[in-house]
Amino acid sequence: MFKLMKHLRIGGDVGDTRLPSLGRRGFLISAVGTGFSLTFLRADQSFAEDSSTAISATAVFDPSIWFEINREGIVTVNIAKAEMGQHVGTALARILADELEARWGDVRLNYVNSDPKWGTMVTGGSWSVWQSFDALSRAGAAGRIALIEEGAKLLGVDPIHCVARDSIVRAANKTISYAEIVGHGNLVRQYTPEQLKALTLKSPDQRRLIGNAAAALDIPSKTDGSAIYGIDAMAVGMVYARPLIPPTRYGSKVISIDDSLARNVKGYIKSIELIDPSDTVPGWVMVFADSFAGAIRAADLVKVNWAAGSRANVSERNILDHGTNLINEQYGGSLVVADDGVALAFSNAKLIVDHTYTTSTVLHFQLEPVNALALEQNGVWHIHTGNQWQSLILPVLAKALQVSEDKILMHTYLLGGGFGRRLNGDYAIPAALAAKALGRPVKMVCTRADDARFDSPRSPSVQRLRLAFDQQNKVIAMQHDACAGWPTQVMIPSFMPKGKNGVPYDPFSISGADHWYSVGAHQVRALSNDLANNTFRPGWLRSVGPGWTNWALESFIDEAAISAKLDPLAFRLSLLDATGINAGSVPNAVGGASRMANVLQRVAANAGWGNVMPADTGMGIASTFGQERDMPTWSACIAKVKVDRLTGLVSVEKIFLVIDAGTIIHPDGALAQAEGAVLWGLSMALHEGTQFEHGQVRDTNLNTYTPLRMADVPELEIEFVTSTEAATGMGEPPTTVVGPAIGNAIFAAIGVRLRHIPIRPEEVLKALGKIQAAPSEKLGG
Repeated sequence: MFKLMKHLRIGGDVGDTRLPSLGRRGFLISAVGTGFSLTFLRADQSFAEDSSTAISATAVFDPSIWFEINREGIVTVNIAKAEMGQHVGTALARILADELEARWGDVRLNYVNSDPKWGTMVTGGSWSVWQSFDALSRAGAAGRIALIEEGAKLLGVDPIHCVARDSIVRAANKTISYAEIVGHGNLVRQYTPEQLKALTLKSPDQRRLIGNAAAALDIPSKTDGSAIYGIDAMAVGMVYARPLIPPTRYGSKVISIDDSLARNVKGYIKSIELIDPSDTVPGWVMVFADSFAGAIRAADLVKVNWAAGSRANVSERNILDHGTNLINEQYGGSLVVADDGVALAFSNAKLIVDHTYTTSTVLHFQLEPVNALALEQNGVWHIHTGNQWQSLILPVLAKALQVSEDKILMHTYLLGGGFGRRLNGDYAIPAALAAKALGRPVKMVCTRADDARFDSPRSPSVQRLRLAFDQQNKVIAMQHDACAGWPTQVMIPSFMPKGKNGVPYDPFSISGADHWYSVGAHQVRALSNDLANNTFRPGWLRSVGPGWTNWALESFIDEAAISAKLDPLAFRLSLLDATGINAGSVPNAVGGASRMANVLQRVAANAGWGNVMPADTGMGIASTFGQERDMPTWSACIAKVKVDRLTGLVSVEKIFLVIDAGTIIHPDGALAQAEGAVLWGLSMALHEGTQFEHGQVRDTNLNTYTPLRMADVPELEIEFVTSTEAATGMGEPPTTVVGPAIGNAIFAAIGVRLRHIPIRPEEVLKALGKIQAAPSEKLGG
């Protein structure tokens, strides 16, 4: 029965991580002698009438384990999510521990490997807490009930007289700890799926851990240096490898390799072309040495002659122009929102506002460059690396190595930054192929420049928005066309739903455009930029599509307000009537657009919206719901900026932010996520971004790719709305609201409208020259 009888374990069916469920299996909770086990019973087996038979029959047990309690009372929560600085393990453990009534000081975390028992493994989209809340709560409640029942038996009292708190079961003046129950219990407790669903969970006022301050469990090891990241992984007999990356992502072929100079480097082993059946890394050459320093030096001396792929001359301008052409064709793409009457409304409009917005290529530049250690043991391939979506890369690894998926195991490590880069685990492929070719463990580490060239960047985007007003200055129609490279189409097309016209679309590349404003007849069209898809591998980057869709949408809403001579705040509130499809729904979007209106009003009050500003200083406002309509995190932002007319430099003096994410699990972690997201959004708005030149990104290191520096960090004032509604995502939503708030503030300060991010000083100066420094209308400050 594995090791189950030495510990208390609770098992759960992770299932599809989009829709977590405990429904396919029931709990079997058991203890024999000094062991205490909670696990799932398979759906295709009935509960055994003889409980002792059920315990001894290993066929009954499916070790999909939520957590365990050992005989010392230590509660170890198994985390099937990636920890990359967002303290996800702490948040998930806190949900479970609250229902379990465990003492927080006894809780530990265990980040699990890619065993199939965990189901789909993915950490992204700000889904983790939202998806896991109910499942973890019910697992904790089931464990608490079982411990109370067994504790009552050991105390000789009726369970109805017992309560659990701080890992102790109490009955009047009698107590017994969870540790003692585990050490002495002899229990069989069965739950059907229906019984699990029927468990009564705590009401918000009964929670003791959720929403209260707590130390993040991952901080001590990160502080004292004992935390292990993917780049720290080691194996006996391993060698190091550094890749030589070809001139194009697709279609490059190696003609010749000259390593004559590299042979003079101490520790150099050899250089080989990787043969990749999965076509993930075509044209790659791997350089091996007995140290990473040796691999770096040797790789710089190896000369490879390549035949480049067909996209060797593609530029950023080509990609954006192609996107514009696709939008202008009018009939292509997928209709994500398709109300009747859009064309008629525009034909009858008194005023039409029509603008185009663009964004640049954005790189991840996470602190820890991508890396992987691969080795084969007893016919099983072990991949040691930090990863956000194990379930995505496992079948690709199987194809590359030409083995079945059950012959691959990915070991989990902390991530030195993910931001979506490690959703695409393509970097595991060259490490695995190198280990197979060399016949020994290989650790591949990319340099910063290698990492940049091999990145899956956020695609450049083009968007056109149109808004129609009637004779009474009421909005009667809106069109939003968005074109960019689609990561989901490239990497996992099965995740793509179909639009109203039956055409599949990448939901992560259009979310945000399906907004909560009531605009009459509404149409949203998503278009895949095939030139982008074929030039590089588009990736998910913190906030994904809403990072560009909301830049356009919230900038455009401001422009429409100005065109109609309305205050931008008042205009937004007039559109947030919370009627029809914008009324909201249970369980995640209760209140609908009224909650977006609430955060707008609160941030305006906090910032003093409408106050007179000094010269060349302005406030800009924006509001978004984060990422997805079925998981809205209502966010409203006001940015206060000052613009230097002589240099074009934009200084962000203060950012005000109000967030309604429903129930906040770990307040300190939520604040840290919000701060990081705000600064990332600011960085993409004013500082970072690159361009494609000759099929490659122009900037490959942080000397020319210049994200936000500490000296440019403004004062932040962040407020969370107190709420008992469903907990939604926190990792990405604030990123989506900052850029447009800054763009709108620049207009309020100096009267120029910038429709491309990042906003560079030269673009500000160019705009000022075009309008001859026209005075600001000073709306909203």
